[in-house]
Amino acid sequence: MKNNLILFTFIIALFSCKVTPKEETQKINTIVCTTGMIGDVVKNIVGENIKVITLMGPGVDPHLYKATQGDSDADVIVYNGLHLEGKMGELFEKLEKQKNMIVATDAIAQNDLINNTEFQGAYDPHIWFDIQLWNTSTNYISKELSSLVTDSVAQEFQVNTRQYTESLNNLHEAIIANFKNVDPKQKVIITAHDAFGYFGRAYGFEVRGLQGISTTSEYGLKDVSDLVNFIIEKEIQSVFVETSVASKSLEAIVEGCKEKDHEVKIGGKLYSDAMGPEGTSDGTYIGMVMHNVKTILKGLK
Repeated sequence: MKNNLILFTFIIALFSCKVTPKEETQKINTIVCTTGMIGDVVKNIVGENIKVITLMGPGVDPHLYKATQGDSDADVIVYNGLHLEGKMGELFEKLEKQKNMIVATDAIAQNDLINNTEFQGAYDPHIWFDIQLWNTSTNYISKELSSLVTDSVAQEFQVNTRQYTESLNNLHEAIIANFKNVDPKQKVIITAHDAFGYFGRAYGFEVRGLQGISTTSEYGLKDVSDLVNFIIEKEIQSVFVETSVASKSLEAIVEGCKEKDHEVKIGGKLYSDAMGPEGTSDGTYIGMVMHNVKTILKGLK
């Protein structure tokens, strides 16, 4: 109850400013984004003249994120949706009539989403790992932001968006080229939670996570045993930890394999629900994806 009260207080403080009709000012001063991936998209669209605040920094798990008192006064809020942000998503939906809200996953057709087998009627929210889907979301966010500003500013957004989406197209082609010579039998990614389903579908990998698509999901001895048996059966040599998830779950897998005389190593750290440190290459969306690609390639050797 106390946490819910803190969360509610934060949201009211964050978004209580009165919405000014577009025809009066057509001006955006501050945009608040939930995840680093969304924040990076928005920064590339709007440039340096609009303040972009990202709530969830490096190493922060959005599934478990708890809001604290903030000092922001947002004109627009951009979030992922599909329950990635937990209870924050529910509150954002309630604020839609009061604030300019943009939901990145609204751009994606239902038949392009991956079903979440744990919860009927729910979908995997990790769409940013399919670069083409993320490109679709980028164009959608740009269009929605452009509708809130003057025509001249909207034109700047559109120029920036074209440049960024071209970079995303190049990223997609680079990933395909990097994995071109990998033996299909080796194309298996084992991680702590099931965040890489879209990546696997887009680039031909089988993906297994000890936990489900949310890190709030519990895992038990049977889950560990089943994954250990799968790794041994497939003769997998590496598993990957995530920067935003505790490594102890994968360490249990490594130990379980060892007990059955199968050596498996930690192949490296992958960025899943959060990017790297701000100001570094890994602190950008394109940089974090390429870090993952290089780490996977190295871990599979």
